[in-house]
Amino acid sequence: MKNPTSIKKKADQYNDPSHNYLRYWDGRDYENAAEQIAISRLLKGKRFKHAADIGGGYGRLCVFLKEFADKVTLAEPSRQQLDIGKEFLKDEADIDMVLTQADDLKFKAGELDLITMIRVMHHLPDPAPEFRELARVLSKDGYLILEVANYAHGRNRVKHFLKGQRLPTDPVDIRSEKNKREEEIPFVNHNPKTVQKQLAHAGLKVEKSLSVSNLRSPALKKLLPRSAMLAAERVMQPALAKTYFGPSVFFLIKKAS
Repeated sequence: MKNPTSIKKKADQYNDPSHNYLRYWDGRDYENAAEQIAISRLLKGKRFKHAADIGGGYGRLCVFLKEFADKVTLAEPSRQQLDIGKEFLKDEADIDMVLTQADDLKFKAGELDLITMIRVMHHLPDPAPEFRELARVLSKDGYLILEVANYAHGRNRVKHFLKGQRLPTDPVDIRSEKNKREEEIPFVNHNPKTVQKQLAHAGLKVEKSLSVSNLRSPALKKLLPRSAMLAAERVMQPALAKTYFGPSVFFLIKKAS
């Protein structure tokens, strides 16, 4: 009989009917476009045999990834999200779906030459097991694009500076006290410098980074046309990368040699 503490926890929180991730993206056209801009910039001129979007929900980015890969797989731990994906991707018969989670991927070693894991890190207080799996399934010359929910963004830097505090190196739980009591889905923000060290421990090396969704603000969306926000976003992503200004940081990663 297995020791209860050794049983792997299923990442199936999005099977809850209240978590319809498709509806979450209503009104978030700017964020979706900003992430596609970042992916395009990081993969410019590259072509892949097999890409997988890990924790890709209903397949939001899978159709876009077809621009860069011959084969695309949606890898998602929630059966409900895959069911939503069947409708969302109904005209994309060449996109595969697999029920799997990031710390126990159903891919062979070195099978994938492009991996994306976007908007997953905020659910991973300790991403070490996931990083080991990503390193296992990534091919020798393959690329991983990892999005990091960034605690070190511009507003937090100012806030901590004014209080005379250093930015924390450990993940910060940003859930409300109510959601903590009710054991809501983990939701953390990470220090990008710490994440780079964790990636290195798994044998992965960051080659490039971008600051993404730099203008994420309900107020700005009301004031500025989407075209203007995205024009600014294109300039800001590389310009602000070293400062980790935006709420998301995108890393382009390869296996360490």
